Amino acid sequence: MAKTTTNISIRMDADLKTQADALFEELGMNLSTAFNIFVRQSLREGQIPFNISLNTPNKETIAAMLEAERIAKDPSVKGYTDLDEMFDELKK
Repeated sequence: MAKTTTNISIRMDADLKTQADALFEELGMNLSTAFNIFVRQSLREGQIPFNISLNTPNKETIAAMLEAERIAKDPSVKGYTDLDEMFDELKK
C-alpha cells in the first residue's frame, strides 16, 4: 500500500529559495526531498540535526579579520618566528 502524502506551504525569501534550489539540484534532489531528509533526521535524533548558534561575526570583528589579512599579506610588516625576538621588539 502506498503511503499517503500531504502538502505543506513554507514561506521563504525568494533569493534563499533560489540558492537552495541550486544547491539541492547539485546534490541530486529538490527542495521537497531536502526538507523531508531534514524532518526525518530531526525525528531520528529528537532534535534539530545541526547546531544553531549566533556565532556570526559582527561588523567590527569582520573589519578586524580583514585588517589582519591585509597586515599578513603586507610585505612591509615585520613578522616573527621567535617569541623572544618579538617581545624584545615590543620592549623597545
